Order: sequence, then structure tokens, then C-alpha cells
Amino acid sequence: MVNIFSQTKAAAINPLKSSQPLGAALAFLGIDRAIPLIHGSQGCASFGLVLLGRHFSETIPLRTTAMDEIVTVLGGAKRLEEAILTLKPRVKPQLIGICTSALVETRDDDIAGELLKMKGERAAELSGTEVVLASSPDFAGAMEEGWSTAVTALIEEITLPGEHPRDATKIAVLPGSNLTVADLEHLRETIEHFGLNPIILPDLSDSLGGIIPEQWVATTYGGTKVDEIRHLGSAIRCIAIGEQMRRPAEALKRITGVPYVLHGSLTGLKNADRFISLLAEISSEEAPLSIRRRRMQLQDAMLDGHFHLTGKRIAIGSDPDQLVQFIDFFTGMGAEVTVAVSTTGMSKALQSVSLETIHIGDLWNLEHLAAGADLLVTHSHGRQAADRLNIPLMRVGFPVFDRLGNQHKLTILYQGTRDLIYEAANIIQASQHQPNPGRTDSPLNMEV
Repeated sequence: MVNIFSQTKAAAINPLKSSQPLGAALAFLGIDRAIPLIHGSQGCASFGLVLLGRHFSETIPLRTTAMDEIVTVLGGAKRLEEAILTLKPRVKPQLIGICTSALVETRDDDIAGELLKMKGERAAELSGTEVVLASSPDFAGAMEEGWSTAVTALIEEITLPGEHPRDATKIAVLPGSNLTVADLEHLRETIEHFGLNPIILPDLSDSLGGIIPEQWVATTYGGTKVDEIRHLGSAIRCIAIGEQMRRPAEALKRITGVPYVLHGSLTGLKNADRFISLLAEISSEEAPLSIRRRRMQLQDAMLDGHFHLTGKRIAIGSDPDQLVQFIDFFTGMGAEVTVAVSTTGMSKALQSVSLETIHIGDLWNLEHLAAGADLLVTHSHGRQAADRLNIPLMRVGFPVFDRLGNQHKLTILYQGTRDLIYEAANIIQASQHQPNPGRTDSPLNMEV
């Protein structure tokens, strides 16, 4: 059984995690014609806006209630109402997603009660717009919890309750926050190969997939439609990806009776096989030739890649589900994960890891434990630690802002696992000593 060592420092020295409101806002960005509203100070929204903008290289529609000192002391209910009633006529969103911050949560305001009262009093003015609240204080959890809370709130607030006639081809897919835009696109294509119709919630592949609208819009452009969330109860099955999505999947089951299957990760041969087998079972169709071909390509990549990855020492710092995803990937290729640092110990996913120890901490912990590793795996804020340790860095997770196109990097199923093998092996190869023909001791320069 894995030993999980809690954070012992009084403060994060070099933060590894991103906050809950950021995760909740990101989930709302995956809904069509939506606008996330962070209920807190301007600084709470500005920092998240910068990170999201740099990571996706896209315009991010994010608003804030901009609470100042006086509003904070007197209570923010009135400010929240003003913000909603301002956004409604100006932006015309189909969804306003409210993400609370530590500032309002610390005051212990009854935000849910105030919002319910306002929705009753302003029903006519808010007609055509759903207003959903995600309680996401910064002081607890991390990005995964915020994402999970927002998706759960969307289901609980919007999905029609009760048993509905099932559509035998309709699948509800609840992806974790660690999946990229390319992952979501590939997921949809793979499911459609089996004649199934996936409803992905939330779907960032449309809203943050690099699609430029003909006219500027103040909300998200693309994503899961509100009406699709409303009718999730007609799905024949729900597939949740990542332990963080267990709570939304259970909420959907409780409200509509739709059964769910949870996949901890879709990376690696065994995990991909399990997922493809599930699709074959639901659709009663065999895997098409294109998918079987990708499986063979992955087997070949595993054969080629194990020469470069077997026995390598890997240090990983990430959110729990992504940590499990990459531990599974590297150990499956014969590498040894010598250091694992996670952002929070709240996830049950960590209990499934086949390591002796996991540390809850920050990049400072990762740097002090990773000496001697062959590869550092974390996001872009780990680049200075990698330089100081003289260890190559493989960039994964959020944020990645010093490389272009990270959101279009595939990391799941046969093709994504193959690409990860090549990426990791090439990074390690590039960091190794290369023979220099100009050296005096080179065999090329020796007299015969």
C-alpha cells in the first residue's frame, strides 16, 4: 500500500498546483455560449485569466464580481446580483457559471441561498440563461476538485431528473481536466467509429480548439450545448474518465438512473484495450480496422521505445489523475518512477498507485527529491528546477506556456500512447552525451 506524505511546510515555496476556481472556470469554458464569473477580487480572476490565456493561446471570456474592501465586509450578494444582471443583456449567454473564491467562502456567505432567492425574484429577466454555482474555495483541493465540482453542479442544476427513454446509441462522456483538446477530439472520433453518439461534458475541443469565429463573441464559441446537458438522462451509458469524475457520474446516476463506468486512465495498452472493449460491448460492433491498425502501431512503438525507457528514473509532479496516468505509462514501459509529488491528497486515485511513497507538495519538494532522475515530468513552471538539476523536462499538465500547441498533443488511447513513447524517448535521447568526432581521443582521429 502506498504511503502518502502530507505537506509539512507552512507555505508553498514554488507552487505546483492551480486553484479550484481556475478548474471550475475551465469546466464552464467547455459549455457553448457560456461565461464563467469568478466571485471574488479582481486579482483572483486576473491571475487565472493570464494562465488560461498563455496555456491555450486563445481569448478567454472570463468575468469577475471585482469585490473590494467595503463589499467584502458588507457581503457580496448584491455585487453578485449586479454582475449577473449586467452580463445577461450585454453578453446574452446561455449559461453563467459562478466560481466562488476563498474571499467569499471565508466569509461563509450563504451564496447558494442568495442565488436561489435572486433567481426566483428575477426569473423573467434571466429567462433563457442558466445560472449555475460551483463552490470552489482556493484554500482546499486543487484544479481537479474545481473541475469536478463545476461538472457536478451542471448536472444537478440543468439535467432533467427521472428515468427517460434510452437512446441505444447515445453515450455521456465525462472527461477529466487532464485531457487535452486533441484527446477530446480523438475520443469523439473513436466512439463514433462504433456508430455511437458521444455527448462530452464539458467539451473544450470546440471552445478552446483554435476555431476562429467569423464574428467576435463575448462568450465561449462551441462546446457542450445546454440542451444536451438537459437531456443527458436519455444516454444508454455514462463513461467517466479519471477518479475526479466519479462524483459527477454518481450525480447523473442518482438523478436519471444512467449507469456509469469509470476509467482511471486511457493511456497505455491495457487501458486502451479496456476502453475499446467497452465500446464494442455497448455497440455490439467489432473494432474497425483503423483502430486495430493503431493498436499494432502502438505495439511496435513499445518495442522500439523500451530500449530507451527501460530502467530510466522518472520524477513526476502533477494533479492526482494525471499523476496516475503517467506513473502507469512509465512503469508500463519498464521505467522506474522514483519520485511522485501530487498537488492534493484528497483524491482516491492516489490509493491505486503501485509506488511505495507519494508526497503532497510543490515544485520545491519535487526539485529536492528528484536529484539523480533521468527525466522530470511536470508543467512549464518546472523548467527552472530542471535547469538547476540538469535533468531534461517533459512538459505535461497545466500550465504549459513555453511551447506552442500543447493542447493539440494527444496523450490517450493507442495513438496518444504511441506519441508519448516517442516524445519521452526522444527527450531522453537528446539529453545523452553525443560522440564528438573533433575530440583528440576520437577513433576517427587516431593514427593507424
